[in-house]
Amino acid sequence: MQQFDLVVIGSGPAGHFGAIQAAKLGKRVIAIEMNEAPGGAAAITGTIPSKSLREATLHLTGLRQRTHYGSYYRVKDDVTIEDLTSSTGKIVRHETNVLRDQLRRNGVELARGIGRFVASNEIEVREGSDTRHFAFDNALIAVGSRPARPPELDFDGKMICDSNQILNLDRIPRQLIVVGAGVIGVEYACIFATLGSRVVLINQTDSYLEFVDRQMRDALAHHMQSHGVEFRFGEQVVGLEKRNGSVIAATASGKEIAGECLLYSVGRQGNTDDLGLHDAGLHPDKRGRLTVNDQFQTELGHVYAAGDVVGFPALAATSREQGRLAVRHMFGEEAAPTESPMPYGIYTIPEISMVGPTEQELTSQNVPYEIGVARYREIARGQILGDESGLLKLLFHRETRQVLATHVIGEGATELVHIGQAAIAFGATIDYFTETVFNYPTLAECYKVAALDGLNRLRMLGGADASLRLAA
Repeated sequence: MQQFDLVVIGSGPAGHFGAIQAAKLGKRVIAIEMNEAPGGAAAITGTIPSKSLREATLHLTGLRQRTHYGSYYRVKDDVTIEDLTSSTGKIVRHETNVLRDQLRRNGVELARGIGRFVASNEIEVREGSDTRHFAFDNALIAVGSRPARPPELDFDGKMICDSNQILNLDRIPRQLIVVGAGVIGVEYACIFATLGSRVVLINQTDSYLEFVDRQMRDALAHHMQSHGVEFRFGEQVVGLEKRNGSVIAATASGKEIAGECLLYSVGRQGNTDDLGLHDAGLHPDKRGRLTVNDQFQTELGHVYAAGDVVGFPALAATSREQGRLAVRHMFGEEAAPTESPMPYGIYTIPEISMVGPTEQELTSQNVPYEIGVARYREIARGQILGDESGLLKLLFHRETRQVLATHVIGEGATELVHIGQAAIAFGATIDYFTETVFNYPTLAECYKVAALDGLNRLRMLGGADASLRLAA
């Protein structure tokens, strides 16, 4: 039986980065992956395919250019599923090849098969009739998650889909019901509404994306409704029926909502069912998730877990960092501590990104903050891009002027937010942005405009240097 310093189960973002980190520390590492290619859901069924679909949608519908060429401008009149997915396979293959090459170059062995613990320090890997056993000193569980699928629902992949199956539809539905207004549900609602589907978004609570700043949520809701998305919040779906070529969603309030297709996107389930965790002494919750401490250790000190399998935030970017930090801790390496928050990116249309607390969180914590706002319509680059409704908001401490958070909605939001992330990490004050020269024309100028707006607000309160030269 081969012995390894680390066995990694799953090669998605957390597993991939964890395995490479261990290899760079000189450890002998094997990564176990049940699929033909590495990358996990991020590369194969989730992040990369869905964002490729979104980009193709924006291009083919001409949405980005409508400010310049009119509200009815389209690159292609009749967009088909084939048009949208023609490049997706190529992008996925390229990404998985890059990931495979990175593992190879760093000396990480890659074993294909289904891994299962047979003891706390031994794992069995099955591929067909072939079974191999590996012993290990440490393990990183990074098996990710899958869409939750209530057993009473008939997920046929045509009329009733989960977020994996929606990528394989044979046509764009004329009417789409989306059940669940989490990140995935809202992203797909935006994509299909942009493509021309009549979308009804149903959510059991009275709000959505509640971890997002309220102003950004309100702005996104306005955009979605302008593209025809109908919100049905505070409604619980209690039954589904296929009737006359449609799928009918029945709600607890007695309503029936009809669609050509229904996307069920309520929660995700950790892929731990077949891991034999009880044989290793681990006990996942009812959603297949593992409990870990701040160093991503499970109740077994030598077994760690990272990524979707440990729950929120379950983002590819945060999973990568979790896997890296877990491995550094397991091998006694000091990880540079960071007090700065991680960014969030939501690929709705328009996209949203944020780093740091929301206004609502700061208010509940009694933090004296002020805001500074820049609107894309004030920025030359915003005009060039045709985005006149984008918005960047800075939150900063009213007394120390330290930057606390950045919230962005609009074109390039998920890129633009990282300037604010760096400022927060280094403890910058709002004055940094007023004294910094940004390239012109760029969206980065939003930071200077927002900072000047914020200082204008302080000045009105008597809290800013009266000699500061402020923009109009």
